[in-house]
Order: sequence, then structure tokens, then C-alpha cells
Amino acid sequence: MNISTADLTDDHRDAVQVAEPIFRDFGGRTAFAGPAATVKTFEDNSLVRTALEEPGEGRVLIVEGGASLRCALLGDQLAELGHKNGWNGVIVHGCVRDTAILATIDLGVKALAPHPCKSEKKGRGERDVQVHFAGVIIGPGNYIYADTDGILIAERALLIPR
Repeated sequence: MNISTADLTDDHRDAVQVAEPIFRDFGGRTAFAGPAATVKTFEDNSLVRTALEEPGEGRVLIVEGGASLRCALLGDQLAELGHKNGWNGVIVHGCVRDTAILATIDLGVKALAPHPCKSEKKGRGERDVQVHFAGVIIGPGNYIYADTDGILIAERALLIPR
């Protein structure tokens, strides 16, 4: 799938939210799209694992991690799990780890920064809730479009120009 967030904003500017450019690419796939699934958590990746264990069906997991820079919410094992289960990408408003390996996995991964420490695993957080970060509001089922230029959120699927 060819994704160009620049072309999509040119064609659908009134139908998209544009996330502030605070994310870095870490995955082996830099362009990805799909319906959003959401997790809201803080320094605990239990619900991230639970979500990625499920069939992804081409979705993008949005992880609102409270912008914590004290531990990673996604690493190589969870990214590989997401890839095997059919997720198109993961966007983490927080940190990731195992970045050299993440770059080899065919999964879109965007996050704020790398961090070597793992998170807690106490089952805290919420799933399938509306989240707000980087100047955008994302709800379950919104459509996510991401590439090296940025991240777009739309309420419905948009035609991809090409």
C-alpha cells in the first residue's frame, strides 16, 4: 500500500488531524495505515501485550503512555508478536527498546525515544478509549495514516491517491 501523508493532506485537509511532529520511526515499515485500537497506560505494558496477542486485522495500535521517558512500552518481542498477528503498526506516546531489532521487523513503529528499561507488568490501564496527545484526539476505529512525513488521523477511511 502506497501511503503519502503529504498527498492525503493535500486532498483531504478538512478531514484529517495532523499529529505534532514529535515521533521517530523505529520499525522496519515506515509507511502504514489502518483503523485504530487504543491503549491508555503509564509505565505498564500489560495491556499492550494483550492487544498485540489478538488478531490485528490490519489495525494500528495507539499507545497513550503519558509521554513517559522512564521505561519502554514496546520491545522486539511484542513487535514481533504484533507482526505475526497481523497488526500494521504501533504508535507509542512513550518509549520503545530493542531498536536495532525493531528496525528489522515488518511493522510500523513510531515512538518518542528509545529506552533500555522494561516497564512494569501489573495490568494497569484502559483499552478502547479515546486518547489525546500530540495535538490530536484518537478514538477506536479512527483511521491512522503514517509515513516518514508524519501521522494523520481521520474519522473514516480515505482514498489513497496514486
